[in-house]
Amino acid sequence: MHLMKTKAVLAACGLALSMAACGNAGGGGTGKDLAGKDVSCGDFTGRVAEICKAGKITIGVKFDQPGLGFKSATADEPEGFDVEVAKILAADLGIDSKDVKWVETISDNREPFLQAGKVDLVLASYSITPERRKVVGQAGPYMVTGQQLLVPADSTVKDIADLKGKEVCSVTGSTSIDKINEKGAKGVGFESYSECVQKVLDGTVEAMSTDGTILAGFAAQNEGQLKVVGDPFSEERIGVGYSKDAPEMCTFITDSLKKAFDDGTWAKAFEDTLGPSGVKTPDAPMLDTCQS
Repeated sequence: MHLMKTKAVLAACGLALSMAACGNAGGGGTGKDLAGKDVSCGDFTGRVAEICKAGKITIGVKFDQPGLGFKSATADEPEGFDVEVAKILAADLGIDSKDVKWVETISDNREPFLQAGKVDLVLASYSITPERRKVVGQAGPYMVTGQQLLVPADSTVKDIADLKGKEVCSVTGSTSIDKINEKGAKGVGFESYSECVQKVLDGTVEAMSTDGTILAGFAAQNEGQLKVVGDPFSEERIGVGYSKDAPEMCTFITDSLKKAFDDGTWAKAFEDTLGPSGVKTPDAPMLDTCQS
């Protein structure tokens, strides 16, 4: 039985990210390290036990989403809510956040990266869908959000109904493009959210659409230039991706998230990353049951 060395459960202010993390994501600030917990790797099985014994893990996150997963050119590590939840999972495997290898994942490569073993987990505003669960495992959700619109501050657009027949961008490979088309607008895909935001700023497209939490981060980053409008017109259940070759991951992730819901670390992570953008901390979502 492998026993990890004693470590603090949670570094003080370990999840503390300032307004700069969301409102000025280009500032280069980073979250604090989260120490791994005392765990017995013998309590785990399969790939979960292997990662625990190795004392290191590779996790895919976004690098261009202020408040969720963002890494500036000058920062050593990404920051945001997705990143902090990933640190909580790593800590429950006895792994310090400094021993996490962060890999940038874009919407189009999340399944391929998991299938190829390039990453152990993906926490990258990764909506749980039946289609994705056919090719990868998804546990959670750890956040439920909805699709809204990001438009120029002087735009008269109030709802997706105002954009019928007009171009609205999101990222290629996301479920947001499908929802845009379903509502009668023309979905245009770009490789990154940052590219999409720039197209809205320069007037190439009328609006950007994806999860409201993502849009809030970009609105804060471009205060006075962009705004979030409209009621959510979808429900996005954000979960953790893992390889189908490691089904034991689901129970570990679900147990870890439940503990974080119950002990307040999940809420603290939300408040310190997305809270400054004005998004109210929601109730913890109901977790899906793992399928055998």
